[in-house]
Amino acid sequence: MEERTAEVERNTKETRIKARLNLDGRGHTDISTGVPFLDHMLTLMAAHGFMDIDITARGDIEVDYHHTVEDLGLVLGEAVDRALGDRKGIRRFGHAVTPMDDALAAVTIDLSRRPYLVCHLPEGLGSAGQFAPHLVREFCRALAMRGGLNLHINVSYGDDPHHIIEAVFKSMGRAMAQAVGVDGRVKGVRSTKGTI
Repeated sequence: MEERTAEVERNTKETRIKARLNLDGRGHTDISTGVPFLDHMLTLMAAHGFMDIDITARGDIEVDYHHTVEDLGLVLGEAVDRALGDRKGIRRFGHAVTPMDDALAAVTIDLSRRPYLVCHLPEGLGSAGQFAPHLVREFCRALAMRGGLNLHINVSYGDDPHHIIEAVFKSMGRAMAQAVGVDGRVKGVRSTKGTI
């Protein structure tokens, strides 16, 4: 099978981002976004999702992380959509529950091309260093919208913000690996409608 890859570049007055994605990789990464915590999370997502991801990003992080984080979600979402092509033969659905010490996170994905985000993080969740929890939602919303993902994130419990966010990104990688996986029983797209 031919490797499913995509390259996406996005340049705005706020960010300059270039990404390469291989859905059939080994989990190798070369990531430099200017947001070290996000670099760490994307590395975990790639490793647990067996995706190769190369990203360089320069953004107005002296103002806020928001623009860079959101635009990274848009770029990676577009890369996922392009790499999947017509989405024929894929399992389409993926689900993973991942513990990280005190935290437990579940992520469910449907590659339906009907984007939607449900993101349940613990109430009052603090920041992981300078990375605020609302940035998790911004990244995931952008990823879902541009990638055509129905993405559900449910954190059952957890105390440490770093552990909670890490469990989410590991689960996203694992769920994505399932959803993009090819199943020989799937002829065309996995939908009774005949299209997604």
